[in-house]
Amino acid sequence: MTGTTPGSGRQRTPSGRAAGPRSTPPRSGRSAQGQGKPAPGKSAQGASPPRKDQPSKAQPSRAQPKARPATAQPKKAQPKAQPKKSRPSRAQPGKSQPNKSQPRTSSTRLGFDAPGAPRGAAPRAAAPRSTAPRPAPPGTAAPRPARSPVARSRMVRPLPPRPGRPEVRQRWLVGIAAVVVLIFLVRLVHVQLIEGPSLAAEAEAARTATAVTPAHRGDITDADGVVLATSVDRYTVVGDPVAIEDFRGSGRVDAEGDKVQDGALGIAQLLAPILDMPKAELAADLVGKSRYRVLAKNVVPQVQRAIADLQVRAYIRTDLTSRRTYPSGAVAGSLVGFVNDEQTGQGGIEAAYDDLLAGTAGSDTYERSLDGLRIPAAGQESVPAVPGDSIQLSLVHDIQWKSQDSIDDAVRTSGAEYGIAIVQDVRTGEIVALADSGAVNPNDRSTSAVAGGSRAVKDVFDPGSTGKVVTMAAALEGGYWTPESQFTVPDRYTTPNGQTFQDSHEHPVQKLTLTGVLAQSSNTGTVQAGEKIPLQTRQDYLYKFGFGQPTGLNLPGESAGIMPPADVADWDGRTQYAVLFGQGLSVNAMQATSVFSTVANGGVRMTPTLFEGSTSPDGTVTPADQEPGERVISADTADTLVEMMETVTGDEGTGKNAAVPGYRVAGKTGTAQMPAGNGWTYMASFIGVAPADDPRYTVAVFLKSPHSSIFGGDVAAPVFSDVMGFTLQKMDVPPSERAKHRLKTEW
Repeated sequence: MTGTTPGSGRQRTPSGRAAGPRSTPPRSGRSAQGQGKPAPGKSAQGASPPRKDQPSKAQPSRAQPKARPATAQPKKAQPKAQPKKSRPSRAQPGKSQPNKSQPRTSSTRLGFDAPGAPRGAAPRAAAPRSTAPRPAPPGTAAPRPARSPVARSRMVRPLPPRPGRPEVRQRWLVGIAAVVVLIFLVRLVHVQLIEGPSLAAEAEAARTATAVTPAHRGDITDADGVVLATSVDRYTVVGDPVAIEDFRGSGRVDAEGDKVQDGALGIAQLLAPILDMPKAELAADLVGKSRYRVLAKNVVPQVQRAIADLQVRAYIRTDLTSRRTYPSGAVAGSLVGFVNDEQTGQGGIEAAYDDLLAGTAGSDTYERSLDGLRIPAAGQESVPAVPGDSIQLSLVHDIQWKSQDSIDDAVRTSGAEYGIAIVQDVRTGEIVALADSGAVNPNDRSTSAVAGGSRAVKDVFDPGSTGKVVTMAAALEGGYWTPESQFTVPDRYTTPNGQTFQDSHEHPVQKLTLTGVLAQSSNTGTVQAGEKIPLQTRQDYLYKFGFGQPTGLNLPGESAGIMPPADVADWDGRTQYAVLFGQGLSVNAMQATSVFSTVANGGVRMTPTLFEGSTSPDGTVTPADQEPGERVISADTADTLVEMMETVTGDEGTGKNAAVPGYRVAGKTGTAQMPAGNGWTYMASFIGVAPADDPRYTVAVFLKSPHSSIFGGDVAAPVFSDVMGFTLQKMDVPPSERAKHRLKTEW
């Protein structure tokens, strides 16, 4: 700790010595003898300061500079003087002793900053020194007189600013650069190794376009190869409004000789006459931000070639499509069906066999430029389209036309709501004709009628008296009755459980055989015959003949019909008898027709089919799989039943109007009651086979809600005669031989 001596202005160290500035060592002239030893005549502890009037003997007297800083000058290294044992501390060689008359503070020591200075280390405590005067080294000047603190403070020179450290800045710059490089390296690795494949895929997808090549849809033909449905090449005209903004007329002229403008108006000038569209309307369609604008569909190849000659492919393109056409028009229109804009089957045969007809679309993948043009040198990949198979139906075009014409005429003359006509080959189950009245033309899409489908499989109704054939087959096959079995038939009959049934008209009690009951279509006689047949047997024969299950045609919208409860114990008292004459259940027209074809085929049921086979694009013909038939009744029972049905078309039967000149006909009339709104209506029908001596075809005719008569023998039988006669002649079926005898109908 330092202090200030009163009256002197000098600071003292803890030892009591006054602190002062060290004298500047002499520059030269020291003798070897004078170093480290006191001058002669001085005490060993130190020399007293000389008087001002006594000049120094070591060097001549000279004027001293004013206010010169008392800083030590650099000198050559000198050996340290050996201290005396009596000295408490050694004096630094080459340095002057402190001036006791000058106060020494931390702010005036050489090499330290004053208090409050911005830089500098804290002052060091002065080492304890002896208070005895030190002898002046030989040849040195006498000590300078003490100066006031103010004068000493003016002599202190501040330390120069601490020099910068460039190596620190360099290390920071290198570190920052290393971090930046590391970030770039990490991002580079991430992009190249992790995101690289996906980015490459996105870039490729952006410049790659794929054009789908539609597959040629297979044709639909009849059994003789007459085309019912085919596909033709058409084009869709597409514009790119964004690219059209950059179109330039470049001095071209349109068809009228006018200068072609730039942009959408210029394209419209060139394209409108070809598409037969107003220029203003077309130009409006070509303006916008869309890259895909359909301008026209189903353009024929001649128009497409005219568009290609305009050489505006960068703005207008034509995409190959396909259009389905139906050359036969309304002939089998309801049966064939239709396709949508994507050439997918939506009804009838088109939908049922879409997998075969559709084929497999191809593709053309290529790279394109920013303006949408194909890059010729870039990679391309083409997958050719595979055309669909053509299918051949069992329909015969001319018989189909005749069936439609006859049923349409019957609907008009009878005032019926609609009519259905079916022609089936009894030996194979193939459908030769399936006609709906008012058949639609699939080429006409102005209405939704084309999507209606065929009523022959989707509409259901009670089979009525045609269902009595099933009861007769069960009675004969089970041995319950014979064709000559005798029955007393009133017009009203009450069963043991109290259910009363009546015939279609009043009549006196008749004596009829089982054959006569069928010929007269007696409900009361049929109920009497069916009483012997167990309930389970009745149900079994309904299913054996195909009721309550799909027909096998696989047409859209087909209904399997409505059957009584599967457990006969749940049948009510009336249903168990009503099913004997075709009520209490519902079937479609194809199911009802199949019953007669089964009997005519010797008791073997063939699954109805429309599909005869397919032809692949290379000409390979694949015939349809022929399913084996299922025997329902014996051949003897079937032959007997055909003979019984033949009496129906005789003079004493209800179906005499179904007769076909030159051929024996067997069949059954039907009049089924149907619910309609809040009341009832009727389905009049006639189903028969011919020739009866060697059956070849079954023809079924149905008329819903006829106004002229509700009986099938009156309105449906004549249609049968017309269609069956045409079919037998068309298919070159020889006439029948005269029957040797007929079964008795009365007793």
